[in-house]
Amino acid sequence: MENQKVTKDMGIIEIIQLKPQALEIFGKYGMGCIGCAAAKFETLEAGAIVHGVDPQAMVDEINALAD
Repeated sequence: MENQKVTKDMGIIEIIQLKPQALEIFGKYGMGCIGCAAAKFETLEAGAIVHGVDPQAMVDEINALAD
């Protein structure tokens, strides 16, 4: 799982569990995901769209993070 790539269809909590440092990326885009009830069931794509963010840009940045 250590080299698993994040996709826009993955759940926000799943992404944070896989790559905890992704919290910095979510924060950069104004998405305080851990404190949001929607994070329990929302995908990265759905959350990004609600916040007016390009989901693929977030995926690319998260996947560029070192494991």
